[in-house]
Amino acid sequence: MRDAISAPDAEGKPRRTTRRFPLFTRDTARPEGGGRAAPGDAPAPARQWPILTVLSAVALGLLLTALDLFRVGTILIGAALLAGAVMRWMLPSVGMLAVRSRFTDMVTYSVLGGAIVVLALMAQPGPWLEIPFLDDTLHFTVR
Repeated sequence: MRDAISAPDAEGKPRRTTRRFPLFTRDTARPEGGGRAAPGDAPAPARQWPILTVLSAVALGLLLTALDLFRVGTILIGAALLAGAVMRWMLPSVGMLAVRSRFTDMVTYSVLGGAIVVLALMAQPGPWLEIPFLDDTLHFTVR
């Protein structure tokens, strides 16, 4: 049985196709959805509006945190990451917001954004969210 032959490569030689990953990576594929989020004739900021939206919200959250609104600022940072996850899921092209595969980006943005929001809600003094079993776990491990 002969191996399957693919289309010729850049040098004109046919290559063997296989479903196995190569032993050595020679180049990097652009992540899915990594194209421009706006047409090519639009100015650069308009082409990358998804990442600029997330970064602007994070910058505003950091500013609020610096102005002594810790809880509101960190919740805004977490919400910006969650919005990045939603944009990565819903939009076909998100520009530089696409770093890895769609699934990996969504999981990363969701887990980090959710953890930041939950920790901001649980921050002392006067937490807005109390989870009793976490308090019991802390007392059990510290004693």
